Amino acid sequence: MTTAYAGVTTQLCWRKSSYSGSDGGDCVEVAPAFSTVYVRDSKNRALPSITVSAERWTAFVGFAAGR
Repeated sequence: MTTAYAGVTTQLCWRKSSYSGSDGGDCVEVAPAFSTVYVRDSKNRALPSITVSAERWTAFVGFAAGR
C-alpha cells in the first residue's frame, strides 16, 4: 500500500460509497485509475489517500459484499 498526495489525486474522478451516510459517519470515496484504486476519507480530503492494486480492491469488494 502506498500513499498518494493531493496534487496527484486532484485529477481523479472520485465516487462516494453508497454506504457512506449523510449524518457525518464513516465516509469513503474511491477513484479507479488504470491498475490502481485510490481510497480517501471524504470528510477530510486534505489527508493523503491510500492506493491499492485493482486486483486487491476487487478482492476486498468481493469479501465485503459477502458479509
